[in-house]
Amino acid sequence: MPIITLTTDFGIKDHFVSAVKGAIYTELPEATIVDISHEISPFHITEAAYIIQNAYKSFPKGSIHIVGIDSELNPENKHIAVKLDEHYFICANNGLISLIASEFRPEKIVEINIHDAIGTNFPVLDVFVAVACHIARGGTLEVIGKPISDIKLIRGITPIVNVGDKQIVGSIIYIDNYGNLITNITRKLFEDVGKGRDFKITARSAIFNTIYERYSDAINFTIEKSKREEDGKKLAVFNSSGYLELAIYKSNPKTVGGASSLFGLYYRDTVSITFE
Repeated sequence: MPIITLTTDFGIKDHFVSAVKGAIYTELPEATIVDISHEISPFHITEAAYIIQNAYKSFPKGSIHIVGIDSELNPENKHIAVKLDEHYFICANNGLISLIASEFRPEKIVEINIHDAIGTNFPVLDVFVAVACHIARGGTLEVIGKPISDIKLIRGITPIVNVGDKQIVGSIIYIDNYGNLITNITRKLFEDVGKGRDFKITARSAIFNTIYERYSDAINFTIEKSKREEDGKKLAVFNSSGYLELAIYKSNPKTVGGASSLFGLYYRDTVSITFE
C-alpha cells in the first residue's frame, strides 16, 4: 500500500487535519499517512512548493502526496492529479506543482472531474481523499479526470542573469524555522554563471564574499571559544537542497533573532550576486 502524505496550511489547532486522516483510514484502514507539514503560511503557494519539492524525494516511488493549499474549487482554480517523477500529487492547479515540474516533466496530468459525484465544500477531505484512495488501490488517473497538457506556473521564481553573465538577480522564496533566508539561486546556476570568479552577494545592507559548505565552516575553531566570532555570525551557504541560503549561525527568531529580522529581508526581496 503506497504512503499517503499530507501538506496543508490548516495548522494543528482545528479539526481539519484529523478529519482528513480519519476519512483516509475509513476508506483504507491499512493506510500509512505521513505529515509533511501543516504549518504552511496561509495560501502561500511558493512556500508549500519549496517544502514539498525537498520532502517528496525521500519517499518511496509511488507515494501519493495530498496538498491542501488554496484548494477551494472555482473556475480559475481547478483540481488536478499529477504523476511526476514516479510520484502522485493531488492539488489545485494554482501554480504550486510548477516548481517541482521545473526539474521533471510530468508523466501524466488530469483535471479531476468527480466533484458532481461527491459534492463538497471541503475538497481536501472529500475529493482529494477519494482520489488518493483510488490511486492507492491501483486505480488509474483517467478514471478520475480528463487528461490535460498544461499546468499553471508560479511567476517570479526564476532568477535573472544579466547580459554578459556579470550578475545573477534572485529573490527570497522561503524563510525557515530558524529565520534563515532561502533564495531561488541554485548552486548549479551559481557555478554555471560564475565559472570560479570572485563574487559579492548583496541583500540590502548585508554583503557576503564567501559561500560555505556547512554552517559551522564559518567558525574558526582554532580560536579559543570565548574569542571567536560565533554568536550572530552572518553567513551564506548552499543548503542541503542546493539553494543559496543567507543565515545567522545558531539563530533563534524567538530570542536573538534570525537572518530575516536582522537583515530586514522577507519573501520576494531581492538578492544579487555580482561577479568580477
